[in-house]
Amino acid sequence: MSDKIVRVKPISQLHTTMGFAKPKHPLISLMDASKVVIPDEAVGSKVVLDFYMISMKDKNCGADYGRNSFDFDEGLMVFSAPGQVYSPQKVVEEGEIEGWMLYFHPDLIRNTHLGTQIDDYTFFNYEVYEALHLSEDEETKIKELVTNIQSEYEQRIDNHSQRVIVSNIELLLNYCLRFYERQFNTRTSQSRDIVSQFEIALKDYFKTEQHLASGLPSIQYFAEKAHLSQHYFSDLLKKETGRTPKDHINDFVIEKAKNLLLGTQQSVSEIAYDLGFNYPHYFTRLFRSKTGKTPVEYRNLN
Repeated sequence: MSDKIVRVKPISQLHTTMGFAKPKHPLISLMDASKVVIPDEAVGSKVVLDFYMISMKDKNCGADYGRNSFDFDEGLMVFSAPGQVYSPQKVVEEGEIEGWMLYFHPDLIRNTHLGTQIDDYTFFNYEVYEALHLSEDEETKIKELVTNIQSEYEQRIDNHSQRVIVSNIELLLNYCLRFYERQFNTRTSQSRDIVSQFEIALKDYFKTEQHLASGLPSIQYFAEKAHLSQHYFSDLLKKETGRTPKDHINDFVIEKAKNLLLGTQQSVSEIAYDLGFNYPHYFTRLFRSKTGKTPVEYRNLN
């Protein structure tokens, strides 16, 4: 097995790599997962795909995406953005798995409404273990939408093909947003535990003076403590509290700053450094954005 990473750029190259016939559209492919074959010589290889991927499979397909294994049961969907590393981890025979994989190139949605909004679908950056779990009704709805895409994909390309396909993909993604919100809601007790753990970890970060050595905490720091991806962690916290992790961190820092401004004789620069800011003017800018006053104005008024 070679450590070389192969980059797959056009959709046609993807089909060739996977042993499929020529795609019916240059920028999109809808594959039947039951037709996927992974030979022994492909196991452990690494491939970077320059496409968005939406996939539903009902058995373990024996693959890694990024750092995590693609290993789940029925009714689960996985998403990945361009640049994700795909690595088969076991031999797969034809008919061993069921489902479908939808790949589309960024050029398909360029200069479209979806192209301007694609970053809002943050689940493309979730880890595999944060897959979307579907109910039977939800799975039925997804299959209907995919059937619409397949019908258009298999027709002869005309002046309306791209618009119709992109519209259907956008509708599919919007339903996935809805279903992810339901998933967050049905796991609310677990979500609240994560929020509580985040609040404790935030206080502990400053209590143990980690900020003095490492600066202000990052969202990634707390996401890793919760064993979640940064995007999933951020979306969960926003759904549960109405605020982003960055909002929580900044508000916490500003409250500490207020106490230092009113309770000590430290200069604004000293307070900024003590809170983990590398540059005092960043602290002043954040303080003004949150309070409407500079640190000096706040101290003088109180």
